[in-house]
Amino acid sequence: MKTTTGQKIKIGVFVIAGLAVLVLAIFFIGNKRNLFTATFNVNGMFKNVNGLQVGNNVRFAGINVGVVEDILIMTDSSVKVVLTLNNDVKKFIKKDAKISIGSDGLMGDKLVIITPGGGTSNVPVKGGEQLTAVNPLDVDKIISKFTKIADNAGDLVEGLAAIVNKVNSGKGSIGRLLNNDKMARNMENTVKQAQTTMANVHKTTGTLNEDLKAAQSNFLLKGFFKKKKKLEKARQDSIKKAQEPPPAAPPKQ
Repeated sequence: MKTTTGQKIKIGVFVIAGLAVLVLAIFFIGNKRNLFTATFNVNGMFKNVNGLQVGNNVRFAGINVGVVEDILIMTDSSVKVVLTLNNDVKKFIKKDAKISIGSDGLMGDKLVIITPGGGTSNVPVKGGEQLTAVNPLDVDKIISKFTKIADNAGDLVEGLAAIVNKVNSGKGSIGRLLNNDKMARNMENTVKQAQTTMANVHKTTGTLNEDLKAAQSNFLLKGFFKKKKKLEKARQDSIKKAQEPPPAAPPKQ
């Protein structure tokens, strides 16, 4: 069976379209993997890569400047992340720059973020050098801590609810006080009696002060109070004299 001209044209169009798709795919993948631009590598050591994968983007100053080239487990507590970066950003990344793992949006893919250092170094990074890595937060540990806090809060709420129920039912001293009108009235009467007693004490004290002043002005007792004042003055003078330093001895001839 011979192939017609129309079939040959269809096959040619299909082949050309397939080749075009293949070229575009190669160009897209190569551009994403920086296969057609000059690149250099840097790395960092993390304790936990937090779901980072090979091929994820590397971002500097909000711009994608490279990809994650490789992720290697070095020890049980360290993971080496190798980054491939565009050569044109090399002069902007200094030796004291730091790398961290973030997310592209709230629910986006993981990516590596390069942040400038503290300005202590003005020397650009070289290919193959290691940058300081900032380890990501351990979400599992945070969730575990919040779970414990929530459990403790639940126990606390249950305990407070039990105390409130006892108070409302009249159990315990506070419950009886709040729910027993007779006890409340007795306590109110006790407080009133205490206030009356204190008022009487203040009144009696004032009367005694007045009586004492009157006694001091009485000519029959005036001598007694004068004698008491003289004795007190003599006592104070003897104390002052005892506290005075002894006189210096005269010099020997």
